[in-house]
Amino acid sequence: MRRVGLMDLHYAARAVQIAQPQRREAAFLSLRWRAHVADKYVKRLRKLHPTWGDGSLRTVALADLGGTECDLMSSDLLSCIAIFSRMLAHNSEANAER
Repeated sequence: MRRVGLMDLHYAARAVQIAQPQRREAAFLSLRWRAHVADKYVKRLRKLHPTWGDGSLRTVALADLGGTECDLMSSDLLSCIAIFSRMLAHNSEANAER
């Protein structure tokens, strides 16, 4: 998966906000896995993944959103950003220990 920027977090949170609260962590894991697969595809074949784009969370999330709008600063969206930030931080710590 490519490096995660602020807009990646925003769009990823918007994409999983649609899921029920108890399913959001699983939705984030799925999103992250698809971004990872797309990134490997791009690196190996030197072309965009046909469904998930360039391997960024943003492009995978945009594929899921399909034009869905949301309130940009709702507490629900901020909660989704917090969940994903925690998961990324935990993953970074685990990788640093290796």
